[in-house]
Amino acid sequence: MTEQAAPVDGAEVEPARAGAREWCGLALLAVPLLVLAIDVSVLYLAAPALTADLAPSATQQLWILDIYGFLIAGFLITMGSLGDRIGRRRLLLFGGGAFAAASALAAFAPTAELLIVARAVLGVAGATLMPSTLSLISTMFPVPKERSFAIAIWMTTFSAGVAVGPVVGGLLLEHFWWGSVFLLAIPAMLLLIVLGRVLLPEHRPSGPREPVDLLSVGLSLMTMLPLVYGLKETVAHGPAVLSTLSAAAGAVFGTLFVLRQRRLTDPLLDVRLFTRRAFQAAVLLMLLGTIAVNGLFYLVPQYLQLVRGSSPLQAGLWMLPIAAASVFASLAGARLANRFGKRSVLAVAALIALLGCVAIGFTGPETGLGALIALVSLTVVGMAPAGVLGTDLVVAAAPPDGAGAAAAVSETAGELGVGLGVATAGTLVAAVYGASLGSDLPAGLPARAADEAAEGVAAANSVAATLPPESGERLASAARAAFTDAFAMTGLFSGAVMAGIIVLALIAIPRYGAESTV
Repeated sequence: MTEQAAPVDGAEVEPARAGAREWCGLALLAVPLLVLAIDVSVLYLAAPALTADLAPSATQQLWILDIYGFLIAGFLITMGSLGDRIGRRRLLLFGGGAFAAASALAAFAPTAELLIVARAVLGVAGATLMPSTLSLISTMFPVPKERSFAIAIWMTTFSAGVAVGPVVGGLLLEHFWWGSVFLLAIPAMLLLIVLGRVLLPEHRPSGPREPVDLLSVGLSLMTMLPLVYGLKETVAHGPAVLSTLSAAAGAVFGTLFVLRQRRLTDPLLDVRLFTRRAFQAAVLLMLLGTIAVNGLFYLVPQYLQLVRGSSPLQAGLWMLPIAAASVFASLAGARLANRFGKRSVLAVAALIALLGCVAIGFTGPETGLGALIALVSLTVVGMAPAGVLGTDLVVAAAPPDGAGAAAAVSETAGELGVGLGVATAGTLVAAVYGASLGSDLPAGLPARAADEAAEGVAAANSVAATLPPESGERLASAARAAFTDAFAMTGLFSGAVMAGIIVLALIAIPRYGAESTV
């Protein structure tokens, strides 16, 4: 285990560099993260087979898909703080065991109700894994340059998992039943449990700490669950009274949560962290970067399938260059930040992303698919360092005993950023698509057909199939052009967010990281 060197003659000695055990431990920490990343997307591929086998109701289908993400988001803060209290390795290994057991239950669930329960347990267990792995990295790699690179590897593992998830899931579903997508987690988690005690250090608090405040746990859940639900409903159905009230309720409970933390001597989350300039800037950086990148990621697969006619597998393969660009930029960004400083790398990378976003804003139906993927890849190259360096800044700004809670804040910002990015992109697409399509509808199209076509490209294609060939082709072409306009506008929106990141990096991020400000 790497330890902080003791002061000698009143001066602190530089912390020891990581050895083979720490780097092997990092490889082990990548295993559960890879499983979590694959699990993000793989169930959507299995949904048709699952529905045919278990015959869930429409409401049960929604819970099967959504409860996992809801509970991960809701329990991140709690689990991060719990790991700081009882030991991060202990919580990680316990969560890994629970995740393996719940995966087996989900794989062989005979009913929709039992599958929902299994997915709920997976969500709670998943919430133990993400902050535990990140906070353990802060323990294993006390040297800032090594920690930055380790976090880059940690984040690229997740990006790679999300990218290969559809491919792995497609291969499994071609040869096995839908439950096979859950079985991937079992050997991975068993490997974590067996080798974790050997390769991973334990970090316990330096002094006695009070038990977790259950009221704070309840308030954190009542903050995150309504917020995430409101965002998902906005994505699925557009702004509505229920989703707005849900998000507002989350904001109210969030205020109560903060007030509660300020009164506790040992809070679930030390909100004083948010008074630190470096921590504030890092969290905002994480949030903005995730909003920008996920707005595009949400639309690219739809664009490939609905506008360019790619199959799901073809769309997944087209996404691989984008994922590769993210991996390259994450690793390179950490290396460059060690040489030139985080502020400079963040600003230059965001400028690259801004230029890519502006170029996407001028694409049209005539743009070649290869050129479009190249532009999105360039944009991702500029966006990726924000996540890596923002996470590093968050972890660096927290005291050692609070790294788990800080890691949970980083992950929570990421979860909210995903929701906000997708919700914003979905709302923007709906508005631009509807306006663009309305000005180019075929003459004489019935009002009911026009209303149906305005719901989206898939609906427009269905309406076009019922029309005479000439009118149908014109409607389908107009729908594709309208969605392309909406996609281009989303690129410009992401560019505006990246412009904000440039300003934030230049005025609020220390040149060489948070260490100098804490």
